[in-house]
Parts: sequence; structure tokens; C-alpha cells
Amino acid sequence: MALEPGARSAELRQLMQSFIDERLAAKLEKLEPDDPKYQDLQLQYRFENWVEDAARRVGQLQVVSHTLKAIHPDAKGTSLFAPLELLAAHPWVGSHLLEENYATDVVGNAAALDVYKFLKLEYQGKTLLARSLERDAALLSALNDDASKAQEWLDAFASITDNKSKVSSSTRAKQIYWLTGDDPTQNDHFHLLSPLYPSSLVHRVYQHIQHDRFSEEAKAARQARRDNKASETGYADYPNLAVQKLGGTKPQNISQLNSERGGNNYLLCSLPPVWQSRDQRPPLKTDSVFPRFVRQQQPRWLLAKLRDFLLSNPPANVRTRTRVDAYIDALIDEMILFSAYFQQLEPGWSADPDCQLVEAEQLWLDPMRAEQDEDVAARRMAGEWVKEVQHRFANQVNKALGKLPVGDGEHSEWMSRVHKKLNALREVLDD
Repeated sequence: MALEPGARSAELRQLMQSFIDERLAAKLEKLEPDDPKYQDLQLQYRFENWVEDAARRVGQLQVVSHTLKAIHPDAKGTSLFAPLELLAAHPWVGSHLLEENYATDVVGNAAALDVYKFLKLEYQGKTLLARSLERDAALLSALNDDASKAQEWLDAFASITDNKSKVSSSTRAKQIYWLTGDDPTQNDHFHLLSPLYPSSLVHRVYQHIQHDRFSEEAKAARQARRDNKASETGYADYPNLAVQKLGGTKPQNISQLNSERGGNNYLLCSLPPVWQSRDQRPPLKTDSVFPRFVRQQQPRWLLAKLRDFLLSNPPANVRTRTRVDAYIDALIDEMILFSAYFQQLEPGWSADPDCQLVEAEQLWLDPMRAEQDEDVAARRMAGEWVKEVQHRFANQVNKALGKLPVGDGEHSEWMSRVHKKLNALREVLDD
């Protein structure tokens, strides 16, 4: 049966009074009744006095769901409060998946955190903060008989979710350039993101993992597993779980929830998968790997973008040159990655009778064969193969550009571009 408004107000008043009385009792037990501070504290902790002071101090705090200092403790930018109903739904794990009654965080002056604890008091399933945001009439009546004074305090408590300053990032924040266009060689095709730490989501994950690791149900299920017995509940393990400590000896300087976790933040293992190639065979019965290289997805895309750009007849200026250089440099990087696969095969694979690669490509792609064959080692150290590989790369680029009027000039340019990286790679492999 629902209580009358007056009864709800009375119970809310009693809830708040009990909180204040408990804090007063904790401070008075350390003092003698004749101590001057004894009387001062009793005056300070009268209901109206304490609540008025709390309404003033609440301005030193901000309730947030996403924090900045977890990224860098000296960052001076903005933390934000993002209500769940305003978060976009998407198929990835995110704060939007939290249930309605999720834990909010608080940042600001750690000396004022008792105000936040006060606002976290619950009555009939709702916190005082939630009731403040809803401008709950029963809470308004419980705060003060003076309606204007009660409204002033209620508004102050509700403002704890407001951003206290102009929204800004920080040079110490984590910043990511996100590709929004189609061309990664163009600056204006990127958007700069300054992501914040999803503190509410992190706290829920932490609670979930703690339950899976240390709850009585989990312990019982693990014991049943060891005893080869049935269990009504299962259990979850988290291999290679890491713990990130935030805030050092003062985790409260990061945020309240971080302090409640003792600064501990779990990091789930996110190692890349072990690559299992569909084709573990060396390139046999072909005289060159370059046709295979330009059929790869990324090289094919880069060459197509370069061809389309040049076909657009761009102006002969620095901007055009920089863009062409970016495409070619990316293509050379892809070539280095492509060659690394063959260089990691069993040394000596190019000695197979079915290997028809030209000698320059054999020396390039099977460098460890030099340890097994002195003649191969000598030819490799002579370095003539480097120029031949550059030549074959340049030929393949010219061929891939199709209808464009490319010739010896472009061929020399491509050779020049690949020369530095290929020689650097040769030095590493020779070492």
C-alpha cells in the first residue's frame, strides 16, 4: 500500500537524519563532552546546518559516467555524465548496455565526498540524487518547511550532474584520429576523437568479474569441478587477466568508484589471434611473386586509389606530390610485410627444384639460405639483387597503373622510393 506524501516525507527526513547522526557520532566518540569542539560539532551537524553546508559543497563535485583523469591523472579537461537514454544503441559492448540502476561516479574535491554518500542514500529503490533530479515533492518537503529554501537545496543537489565548466579536452587526454572518409592520405577525411574512460561500465565489469572469481557460488562450483561432482551453477575463468592500478596510493584522486575498487581496474586479455595462413607453401613454379603481391587486398586498393587520383589530372604542386608519396610509401610498406611471410618459411626453401623465382627474388625472400650455402651468401652480400628487386617492383607498379602514360621517369621514381627501405631491410637481415 502506497504511503501518503506526508508519511514519505517523514521517512525521507528520518533517513537523512540518521545519516547525519551517524557521522556526528563517529566524530564525537573521539572527544570529551567538555571539549569546545564537542559543542561546535553538535551545532554543525544539526539537520538544517549540515544540509545547507552540503548544498554549498556539492558544487565541488560532479557526478559523471565517463571520466578523464583515469586516462591521465594530470589531465585538466572535462568529465561527462551521459544518461543511458541518450546513448546510441550499437552492437558492441558499451555503457548503453548497463541496466537502469547503474553506478554513477563522482569527481572533484575528495573532501566533499560525504555529500555524494548522502545523495546515494536510497529510499524505496531510488537514491536521493535520483529524487533530486526528478524534483521529488516528498524530498522537497523533507528538506525544509521553507519551500524556497528547500527548492534551493534540491536544485543544488541536482546540479551535481551538470558540467561545471566549458567542455574541453586536454593535451594529456587520449586522442584518436578516426577515418570518416575514404582516403587515409587526406587530413580532412579524419575526425579527432577524445574518448573518456567509461567509469560506470568499468565498475560493472569489475563487479561481475569479482563475483565470478570470488563469490561463494563460484567457489562451490570450482570445488565441485575438482571433486568431479555436479553443480547447480557454472563458473567463469578469465585467462591472462591483468590489473591496472590507477591513482597510486591516492585512488580517490581519480574518482570515487576508482577509490572503491582500491584503484584496481581489470584488463581482459586481448592478444591478437595466432595467424593460420591458408597457404603455408613457398612460391614455387612461378618466376616472380610481384603479380601475387598486387593481387593482395591492400596493395590492390592502394594502386587503384593512386591510379584514380592520377587520372583526375591533379595540379602539379606540393599537395599532389605529397599525396602520391603517401600512396607509394604505403605500398612499399605492404611489400615489406608481404616479403616477411616468405622470409619466415623454413630456410633453404628456394633450393627446391620447383622454385623458378629469379635469383634476385630468391635472395630477397629466402635470406637464411645464406647460412647453408656459401655461394648464396656471397651473392647476397654483393647486393646486386637489391637493384633487381627495385626494378621489378617499379615495373609492376607501372603495369598496375594501366592506362596512365607512365614510363622511364615514373619507373626511376618508384625505384628511388623503394631503395632506402629495401636496403635498410637488407642490413637487418644480414645482421
